[in-house]
Amino acid sequence: MDYLASQLASGVEALNLHSVVTAEMQAQCLAYLTLLQKWNKVYNLTAVRDPQEMLVLHLLDSLSVLPYIEAGNLLDVGSGGGLPGLVIAITRPDIQVTTIDTVQKKAIFMRQVKAELGLSNAQVVHGRVEAFMPASPFKQVISRAFSDIALFKQLTAHLMAPHGRWLAMKGLVPTEELQLAGVQPKEVIRLQVPNLQAERHLIVFENT
Repeated sequence: MDYLASQLASGVEALNLHSVVTAEMQAQCLAYLTLLQKWNKVYNLTAVRDPQEMLVLHLLDSLSVLPYIEAGNLLDVGSGGGLPGLVIAITRPDIQVTTIDTVQKKAIFMRQVKAELGLSNAQVVHGRVEAFMPASPFKQVISRAFSDIALFKQLTAHLMAPHGRWLAMKGLVPTEELQLAGVQPKEVIRLQVPNLQAERHLIVFENT
């Protein structure tokens, strides 16, 4: 774990987040990673098994969007094991984060993480996003591996606050998906994930 801690600290530095992601937050991120490894052996939460790969593909990938997370409540759709939602909840205690997933074992895991890490700003929902009817809309709705952009926007439109933002985490720029969505994104941001050779992008849409 000392090696992983060193790698995480280096990754945070490379992302220029050292003034945002404190040592305590990094320790919580590593505690999350330990829980993910432990539960993954039984519940198969992610196909990634190697701790070093988990650090890069899950933690650092999730942390790479932090500079683009604004004030206001956030919903993570199809959160799986809590990525990026619970990582955002750890590192942005000033905002309320809701994660939702249809798979019960993933929701149970996320609730365990919330309890063990004391994430009072996190809420976990088990269910379908199109049937989710919260008391208040969300300023930000993010997804990492949920669906194509058109479906992502369609299924979450009822959850979006006026002038809120959709944030779609993608690999290569999804040109065909953007054409099918029929709406120009506000921004297409190239993400630089430390120690990851593959391209990563954040596609931002605004609810106008």
